[in-house]
Amino acid sequence: MSIASSRWARLGVVLLSAGPFLHAEDPARVFRPADILQWEAHSFSGETRYRRVEVDGRSAVHAQCTGEAASGLFLRGEIDLEQTPIIEWDWRVQRTFEGIDEQRRDGDDYPARLYAVDEHDFMPWRTRAINYVWASEMPAGAQWENAYQSRAVMLALRSGADTTTGWVTERRDLRADFRKIHDRNLPELGVLAIMTDCDDTGQQAEAWYGEIRLLPASEPSEKARP
Repeated sequence: MSIASSRWARLGVVLLSAGPFLHAEDPARVFRPADILQWEAHSFSGETRYRRVEVDGRSAVHAQCTGEAASGLFLRGEIDLEQTPIIEWDWRVQRTFEGIDEQRRDGDDYPARLYAVDEHDFMPWRTRAINYVWASEMPAGAQWENAYQSRAVMLALRSGADTTTGWVTERRDLRADFRKIHDRNLPELGVLAIMTDCDDTGQQAEAWYGEIRLLPASEPSEKARP
């Protein structure tokens, strides 16, 4: 497989079925760290180490990437964006990359990312992806095309390692983001994944992923809950 095709596979075109399908009768869904570790593991270069740990009194998926590793955990299922358009998750980064350009192929690594894919197996040119990333150098709020595949867009929610911040909760409207970024009004989504990779930079990264929640639009943020 070529580097370019490997990268596109990374963005969700070539995925094995993984994890439970989501059902409309129970729209809100919570994936705890133990659940995420049951998602399909897929390696593109070496193995990022994912394991369950306790940190700050809470369960987490601990990701450690060294050398030239790039592997992720994938969930494939019919995620109803009419019922649960909101995705909310917790993450934390200990180490980011130094002196890289994330818009170049040799800098296309992220200490933490969660990505969503509108996948089309039989029409791959129609596949579109949004990568929500914890960037190393690109500023928070920046948006750019993936260095390997223009049909995937990177969106930096955080930037740089801040050991004083600890856990951060993110909340995005998947349907609104796909409408704004890819001009698609999606009724459902096919793929979610997490990945910490370091194969292009050859540096090291460390991150933690907490719960991933799929919520109705009316569901309050985790931050606002008592």
